Amino acid sequence: MKNILFICLLLSVGNSGRAGEESSPATRAMTNRLSLDAVIQEVNERNPALKSAQSRWEAAKTRLRQAGAWSDPRFGVDLERSDSKGLTRIHAAEWMLAQEVPLSGKNRLRASAARAEAASVLSELHRRELDLTVRARIAYARLANAYAQIDLNHKNDVILRQFIEISRIRYEAGTRQQSDVLMAETEQVKNEEVSRDLERDLSDAQSQLNVLMNRPAGSPLAEPEPNIFREFTFRLQEIESAALQLRPELLGASNRIAAANAQHTLARRAWVPDPELRLEARQFSGSGFTEYDTAVFFNLPWLNPGKYKSAIAEAKFNRDSAEQDLAALQAETTGLVRDQLKKITTFHHHVTLFRERLVPLAGQTLDATRISYENDKTSLLELLTAQRTVRDTESTFQHHLADYLTAVAELEAITGAKIDNLNFIQP
Repeated sequence: MKNILFICLLLSVGNSGRAGEESSPATRAMTNRLSLDAVIQEVNERNPALKSAQSRWEAAKTRLRQAGAWSDPRFGVDLERSDSKGLTRIHAAEWMLAQEVPLSGKNRLRASAARAEAASVLSELHRRELDLTVRARIAYARLANAYAQIDLNHKNDVILRQFIEISRIRYEAGTRQQSDVLMAETEQVKNEEVSRDLERDLSDAQSQLNVLMNRPAGSPLAEPEPNIFREFTFRLQEIESAALQLRPELLGASNRIAAANAQHTLARRAWVPDPELRLEARQFSGSGFTEYDTAVFFNLPWLNPGKYKSAIAEAKFNRDSAEQDLAALQAETTGLVRDQLKKITTFHHHVTLFRERLVPLAGQTLDATRISYENDKTSLLELLTAQRTVRDTESTFQHHLADYLTAVAELEAITGAKIDNLNFIQP
């Protein structure tokens, strides 16, 4: 009877992957899965950092009308007294209305600079949107990996409990030593310890995703879809070209150069005085308006050359600084693209190597070791080692898969565009 039970347990171990999957946490109801699209949508709608960037953009747009407006008209009155010191005795009143006319186009230059600065703020908004989307994708991949690790740990626990029962039966039958039972129980307890760490990782991943969606960190989340391996064909030169055109930092730097150019032209144009047109009307006591005067006034910037020369020099240095910032960002972008593609290539190699070779080989080794153990040709230690190798190999594969998806998402952050929208990338 014990031999029959032993054979049945061995058969159940052979099918433990399927049995473990049926009872694992990852195989509960498939409805109400947490989708990546829903996560990204909620991040875009509720994240306070993104709302802050949107408010800055709205504020920057309001500066356009302010910068391009004419100077405020001026209105005043001159109260005249003749042969009297009394404040209430007025001999005549001279009313004045004046308006500066920006014939030099300084208001248009200020509007041009404000427009470029607003475009730079818009680039910052796009950067914030892109960063939050990428962070959401990475957090989602980490959450899916945490569930996958817990699932593997559960399957391993099922198998180890079966090993404990097998070793106990064989010990009672006198074919194995008691140390086999103790060894299997020790391995199972170690597996329980690992499960605690995995639960902590799951909690961390849930907290990160909740914070991005502006939820309380402890809010419950549905289980995400499993991580899926997608292969892409990347070409370095074309991705570099796209990054140099689309990366928000580069667009912002270009807009800052445009703003600096407008400020430099404005500083040079400050030497040109704008006329102020003035209309005056004189009213004598007890009568209406009887005299009218018109006048034109100019400021004299040539009498204060140091002020305007300093403004021109400041604007020139600001423009030079913006141009150097752009050059530095361009060099940085090409380096980031190259390093990120190398990272993706490395993780792609790891994923394909584990998926196509190491995971199948570990499974075959376990099957062979299990058969040898059944025929008393190997020890329980070797069987446990083979099972541990299977667990570690599958776990590492899931980690590499999450790292690969993270690296692809980070490439989107560098280029400034979604990978699926770039026509030179073929899935």
